[in-house]
Amino acid sequence: MNIFLDPNVAYLVLVVGFVLGVLALLTPGTGLLEIGTLLAMFLAGYSIYNLPINTWALILLVVGVVPFLLALRKSKQWYWLIPAILSLIVGSIFLFKLDSGALAINPFLASLVSILATVFLWFVGRKTIEAMKARPTQDLSRLIGMIGEARTDIAMDGTVYVGGEEWSARSEKKIKSGSQVKVLKRDGLVLLVESV
Repeated sequence: MNIFLDPNVAYLVLVVGFVLGVLALLTPGTGLLEIGTLLAMFLAGYSIYNLPINTWALILLVVGVVPFLLALRKSKQWYWLIPAILSLIVGSIFLFKLDSGALAINPFLASLVSILATVFLWFVGRKTIEAMKARPTQDLSRLIGMIGEARTDIAMDGTVYVGGEEWSARSEKKIKSGSQVKVLKRDGLVLLVESV
């Protein structure tokens, strides 16, 4: 576990944990991101507990989240990323302190990681927000009146190919497989069809 007592490694693990945590919040699902977040945060916590830190730098890192959230809320307010990135860079460089007074974290590493992580999370966050606000692009009412092909014999049930997709279908009269059909109406995800 001594590798996690290197400030540069501890910093990278902390950033990876934070990025995985945000991704887990934005795209919940398999649980893999959540497990990765817990593991990275546990290792970062171990490092932070065992390494001396500058409290003001940790506060600066937390404060840097505020302009990031402002930039995330509106795509046209991306300029809020600048103070967020600057806050993260300065807070990252000075997060850990050495007895000698030298910088514990490589400034180039902190700058590069802060910029990449912030821009990546902003991009993923914006796309997630846009997807949540988007209206469904599929208008199922457009199927009515379309011509398709019966993939199976259709009577009380069957399958038709209409609008580039296969649909469950039914008909009042028997329709042979391979025949052309016209969609009369839709009942949920089942199409009522007739032979053309």
